[in-house]
Amino acid sequence: MDFFTAQDRARRQTGRLVVLLLLAVLGLIVAASVLVALAVVLMDGQLGGPDPLARALEPELFVWVTLGVLAVVVGGAVMRHLQLRAGGSAVAEALGGRPLNPETRDADERKLLNLVEEMAIASGMPVPAVYLLEDAAINAFAAGHDSHDAAIGVTRGAIEHLDRDQLQGVIAHEFSHILHGDMRLNLRLVALLHGILVIGLIGQLLLRGAAMTGRGRSSRRGGGAQVGLMAGGAALMLVGYAGTLCGNLIKAAVSRQREFLADASAVQYTRNPEGIGGALQTLAAYRLGSRLMASQASEFSHLYFGSGVRHLSGLTATHPPLEARIRRVLPRWDGSLPEPFAPTPKAATTQEAASSSPRGAILGGGVSGGMGAEVGGALAGAAIAGAVVASVGQPDPAALSAARRRLASIDARLIDAAHEPFAARALVYGILMGVEPVSRDAQRRVLANQALPEVLSELDALAEPLATLAPGDRLPLIELSLPQLRQLSAAQFARFRQCLAGLMAAETVPGALQWSLHRLVLVGIEGERRARRDRHLRDLAGPLSLLLSTLARAGQTTLDEQRESLDQAGRALGVELDLVLEPPTAAELDWAMERLVRLVQAERAALLAAMVCCVEQDGRIVPQEAELLRAVAWTLGCPLPLRGALGDE
Repeated sequence: MDFFTAQDRARRQTGRLVVLLLLAVLGLIVAASVLVALAVVLMDGQLGGPDPLARALEPELFVWVTLGVLAVVVGGAVMRHLQLRAGGSAVAEALGGRPLNPETRDADERKLLNLVEEMAIASGMPVPAVYLLEDAAINAFAAGHDSHDAAIGVTRGAIEHLDRDQLQGVIAHEFSHILHGDMRLNLRLVALLHGILVIGLIGQLLLRGAAMTGRGRSSRRGGGAQVGLMAGGAALMLVGYAGTLCGNLIKAAVSRQREFLADASAVQYTRNPEGIGGALQTLAAYRLGSRLMASQASEFSHLYFGSGVRHLSGLTATHPPLEARIRRVLPRWDGSLPEPFAPTPKAATTQEAASSSPRGAILGGGVSGGMGAEVGGALAGAAIAGAVVASVGQPDPAALSAARRRLASIDARLIDAAHEPFAARALVYGILMGVEPVSRDAQRRVLANQALPEVLSELDALAEPLATLAPGDRLPLIELSLPQLRQLSAAQFARFRQCLAGLMAAETVPGALQWSLHRLVLVGIEGERRARRDRHLRDLAGPLSLLLSTLARAGQTTLDEQRESLDQAGRALGVELDLVLEPPTAAELDWAMERLVRLVQAERAALLAAMVCCVEQDGRIVPQEAELLRAVAWTLGCPLPLRGALGDE
């Protein structure tokens, strides 16, 4: 399944699921309203009335009770949504996870961080936050509303008992959930189910209240109130937990299919079925299994790599049986498993720790200069565009190898800086400063007036490695820096954003690449402002002309070539485009992107193909053009792998 189809499917599935749950909630609200109204009648002392049910269904009483029950459900769902608005970090912390220190010296933790960073850079997406759950079970999860607030959590048991290939398979499985749009669906499920569960929790409170208020009361009215409270509490508990059961059945049916897809994607990304298959076999043989001890583990059960809780029935199981998953990825599996073993930590070997380090994982001796060479020797124009579109959200072993070589080729001082908060800010400033001496002098004065002295000291220390930074290295370094930048306080981020604005304003020759990297940093921290995806290409001729003219100017040298590439893109899109002759300002490009992010998912592949046609020239995409294309594509929600039709290696 290609990236755009997967994203569309996830959105449609979310819509269908929300409709199903809303119908279930509607039925539950009606049932709960009838029962609560009946309880109100009983509490009013009308036990001897001719028809309590008829009184309960009187329009005035029934409408008010229904509105009250609806407010409880909606309020519970909204409250949980607000609690989880921070994204994946909120889920990880709710499960007791702690963010991994990028400077950790623990070999297992270092291995995990390197695998996540490699997969993110290979995929062309920002590095998610990484959390460690101090739990002996073997499990993992990916959570978040979008890629900018995604987090990956892994248990201590997983990093101690899985070898590097197996752990890479698990990480690839979790990245599939990110790339296929599963995360937002999962968090919406959590919020909706919590709203239903609140009804049952209120029922419990009413039962306890009835038990307490009933002591010492013997009057008819007091007895009626006690019976009403008990009846209302029992009814609400029954309705709430019945609704939760219905929701869990829907959640489980969806989750099981997504787990099969994520397993298959892990094989596709790594081309190593033994990795994910071996992880599943190890899990099946592990005595503690995948069950998590966190108090809120059941609420997030559909997020995990393995079933994190016990289920009373296979119908409510959020994960397929391990045997079925193993056979899907290892069709020739004979059914044998490793000997059952207890949670005894594995000692990481020096060789394994070295192989997990970016600077120790060089495959083939560094980065070749193939990015500026003719792509594939024969691909050109539409063929390149088609290949690039097909690669979106589809990292492969070549991309992983390219990511390792890319990281290994970057100066170690820059890699270390990306992992430290003060130095990460200095690193980003250095990357975003212009190449013209006049610009750099003006930008340095801006930073001297606005940045912290500690950050300026870090910038001075990085001057030498930044001066030798190779084309194509800027984007990976920014991606590595984003987890640290997301941890800035509100005051720190306000100062950081002010410095970025000052750098752009002081740029004497603002270019498309500088603008795209600026935007990528801000979107990577804050996220793109969510808007309805309701615009079509035919509605966006102005923004398309501005963006594609900018890309054509970056990819073509003469005015005629720029006009021809833009005309070709316009014909492919079915939109009449005008060549914008004057280089646009950053504000104008931001205006265009704010409109283009509203493009419907089904037409984004066509836009990406048009972008490629504007950038490539005679079958060539040079490093700066590839970096520009990736940065713009990423802000449109189309992550481009490091290797493939762009010819990075």
